[in-house]
Amino acid sequence: MQQENITTIASTTTTQDEAQIRQLIADQQSAIGAKNIDRILAPYLTEVIVFDAIPPFQTKGVDALRHTWEECFPCFRDSFEIETRDINITVSGDLACAYWLFRFTGMEQDHPAMQTWMRITSICQRNHGKWQIIHEHISVPFDPETSKAAFTLNP
Repeated sequence: MQQENITTIASTTTTQDEAQIRQLIADQQSAIGAKNIDRILAPYLTEVIVFDAIPPFQTKGVDALRHTWEECFPCFRDSFEIETRDINITVSGDLACAYWLFRFTGMEQDHPAMQTWMRITSICQRNHGKWQIIHEHISVPFDPETSKAAFTLNP
């Protein structure tokens, strides 16, 4: 009976952790759509390393990440949204891995950002009871035969 209680507690904790990480993702995407850099950067560890699909391709530290967003935002409308699908989250103790697909929406159909589904993997660590992003990897699928980006998803 005691093992069943321990399993139930662990399952409940994992579910709560997954919900917190889903909320972190939703809050960050909302902040990106609002172009609010402070809110975007809030969940990142100060020493975060981000492998991005755009130059400089590797960013070290939240200050450098701020600069990347400042350079990127003039390319976007004043507000837009992000469509997300296939979110998967795995939690193990104080570490979690989340990965999903996303694309920007709410812009002109021919805007380059509207043409691409991107992949993202975020590694999170719980610090003092709060989840933080310690590493992120964003990429664009491509066709290995042509080396061109694959802009659409297969069903």
